[in-house]
Amino acid sequence: MTTEKLLQASKDQLNLVLGFFPRAEAKSSVLLAIETGMLAVLGTNAPPLKGFSPLMLTVTGIALALLAASIVTLYRGAFPRLKGGHESLVYFREIATRTEHRFVEEFKAQSEERLATELLGQVWRNSEILRTKFDCLKTAFVLMALAIPAWLAATLLFAAYNGQTRSIFLK
Repeated sequence: MTTEKLLQASKDQLNLVLGFFPRAEAKSSVLLAIETGMLAVLGTNAPPLKGFSPLMLTVTGIALALLAASIVTLYRGAFPRLKGGHESLVYFREIATRTEHRFVEEFKAQSEERLATELLGQVWRNSEILRTKFDCLKTAFVLMALAIPAWLAATLLFAAYNGQTRSIFLK
């Protein structure tokens, strides 16, 4: 592969990988919104603590624990470890360690082959970050799915306790 073709392929690969970031972020935002809504439903329908039966405590505790674990996992995915790319002229964290002048001069002085290597290094680093984001997203989805039966049971128990006055299920 010629240097010119390698450089173009490197740019294309980087753009391809970067295109996956908005997908992960969008899914995480939707999941966080759903889980926040689930917590709001529990909070607004919950009886006073003294009114909790052992069954209410159990199912509510399970739902809260699973939703909390899912939210923590989403936050881990939102802020993955960003170390790496030492001395890179493409990775933003490494660029920021230089002065503006030093970065501009080093970038202009590099060969096309070195730029292609830098771009491919960035593809690899971004792929690592994306793997973390998607792994956390998958785990958060599973935790939320596991929380749904307990959440539904808690909400129905709250509705039964409260009668028809505040329940979203009995209106």
